[in-house]
Amino acid sequence: MGKGTILVIGSNGTELEAKGGGTITIGQFLNETAVPLMTLVAAGYDFVLATPTGEKPHMDKDSDALIYFAQDNAARTKARDFFSNDPAMNDVRTIRSVIDAGLERFAGVFFPGGHAPIVDVMQDPDAGEVLRYFHGANKPTAAICHGPISVLAALDKAREFRAALIDGNELKARELGKDWQYAGYRMTVFSRSEEEYAEENVFHKKLIFNMPDALEAAGAKVENADNFTSFVVVDRELITAQNPMSDHELAAKFIEALEKAA
Repeated sequence: MGKGTILVIGSNGTELEAKGGGTITIGQFLNETAVPLMTLVAAGYDFVLATPTGEKPHMDKDSDALIYFAQDNAARTKARDFFSNDPAMNDVRTIRSVIDAGLERFAGVFFPGGHAPIVDVMQDPDAGEVLRYFHGANKPTAAICHGPISVLAALDKAREFRAALIDGNELKARELGKDWQYAGYRMTVFSRSEEEYAEENVFHKKLIFNMPDALEAAGAKVENADNFTSFVVVDRELITAQNPMSDHELAAKFIEALEKAA
């Protein structure tokens, strides 16, 4: 008998709009997906992966790199094999079908990172319904790196909020962000300076908005540590991690929260 089932909300995003035109090729990050999930499985949990379309998330090619695995090729290979071949990673549902089957059976929910959630999950109404359920039930909700942007889906007008961010209309975004269920929560997300590094050295393009600005516009209290060092914030049922280097710490604190909730 396992300890419980975790709902994983993945993204189908592969191309993100860039500021000034064009797109950036993105996906879901390998270590930010595989490391927490492998840790959960080892601790006795199982999981169900759901995405907006019901298709498997696309792995960000830039995430298949030794830097995210402390230069340990065996760890990277294990994560890649898990992402590609684990049965639960390949039995993907739509978020809607999971909701219709009942969310009560899940012990917690996890939002992996990579830039992909900026495309779809953060404005997906079904993801919003999931977030409202887990918040109301006070069940652990975990997210890593860009994954915390997903919690904006809980807004009543998440699509309009995202559009206001892209337009640079901070006043409208703040108005649309009123009464967000996570207003006043402490949380973390990929920092402004980490994003600037990615824009200059990886994408060679600017993002349509940065993540701390987006969360703060809805009322979050965003905290960041030094660039590319592990940092996790726990506030009530919400557990958020800043960057890829936070994968092991996020997993440990998520499991701690799950066991406490049980």
